[in-house]
Amino acid sequence: MNFRRMMAIAVVAAGGFWAVAAQAEETVMWWDFLGGGDGVRMKQMITDFNTAHAGKIKIDATTLEWGTPFYAKVQTSAAVGEAADVMTYHASRIPLAVSQDILEEITADDMSKMGLSASDFAQTTMDAVTVDGKQYAVPLDTHPIVLYYNRVLLKKAGVLGDDGRPVGMGNKEEFTATLQKLKDAGVEFPLGSVTADGNFMYRTIYSLVCQQGGELLTGNEFLAGDNGKKLANALAVLQGWTKAGLQSTYTDYPATVALFTSGKAAMMINGVWEVPTMTDLAKQGKLFDWGAVEIPVIFDKPCTYADSHSFAIPKNKGKEISPEKRAAVLEVISWMDKHSLFWATAGHIPAYKPVTETAEYKAMQPNATYSTLTANMIFDPKSPKAGVAGPIFDIMSNYFVPTLNGEMDPGEAVNSIKEELNSM
Repeated sequence: MNFRRMMAIAVVAAGGFWAVAAQAEETVMWWDFLGGGDGVRMKQMITDFNTAHAGKIKIDATTLEWGTPFYAKVQTSAAVGEAADVMTYHASRIPLAVSQDILEEITADDMSKMGLSASDFAQTTMDAVTVDGKQYAVPLDTHPIVLYYNRVLLKKAGVLGDDGRPVGMGNKEEFTATLQKLKDAGVEFPLGSVTADGNFMYRTIYSLVCQQGGELLTGNEFLAGDNGKKLANALAVLQGWTKAGLQSTYTDYPATVALFTSGKAAMMINGVWEVPTMTDLAKQGKLFDWGAVEIPVIFDKPCTYADSHSFAIPKNKGKEISPEKRAAVLEVISWMDKHSLFWATAGHIPAYKPVTETAEYKAMQPNATYSTLTANMIFDPKSPKAGVAGPIFDIMSNYFVPTLNGEMDPGEAVNSIKEELNSM
């Protein structure tokens, strides 16, 4: 065999090698914090993705503990170049992550490659993942709080409308009257609320502040102007319900869910993430006829607290992501958003509009009933101190629990909250 022929064979062989190498399966390391019904459904989506991309892209997923442990892990791991390739991230935590320099920017080119655009998402949701004009995550969903209700108990008390929804949702007086009628009808707890966990009650209280046109952070000042009074108004309403026996007292999260599912509480304010609990119990024949709607308008206008599960790319220090890996990560994010109709079975409202505009989603209950609240939602203020399990949550929580349970004056609580927040 002459030299020229040997070289030709070598070139062909090398070309074959590189062709194979180019087609090698790309493994994407994935971290999430999704447990319960969320976790079950996301694991199924990951399995479906891996099946659809067999031999090309494989997600290697790890679920970490929700809240502070997850975010501490991301921060320390990114600092030494050991974080995942992609992760779930609460939109409310993005300002802090940006200040820590642990997230990659999601560029316009990235969005184009994913076949996504800003117009595919609600502006409020996109604003929540954008800091100083730069996008740092792709929203997967909106997960607000909603009002769950027991149709059997409401009908018995005469407070179920012809449309199968609660009556008296238009103002404080109407809704309080609805709660009183439930109590008069012998319902032990007209409203089940997580009154032993101020971190959770923040969601309801912040919604009621927004319903008055209030805001938590103005520039760099917390509770500026009359916003403190609006917070006190919100606390006073909730405290009033507790004192009148219309709302459960010192109830932690699991107990609140148990009160509702056992039929002891006629209604419950909770996150949409409890929808799987209800649907699964109903399928087993272990739950009454139930529904979920947007929370009542207690003050001037509808407004509901929400957050967003989103996808973010960690900025691994000293370890630049390869073009091949980034392309695989973008495919993961794109596929998950475009297949988020199944994610909606976890109770969440898909962030990707083309999904919520489908006939399949519009027929999905109770999601389609409360999905209209995306026009009335409010996210956390953009601050490194805000967000899930952040310092704002912790400070306010210390005062919410005694106030809601009738042991502290709302005005006194607000003064203490304002002083502590502004001294951070």
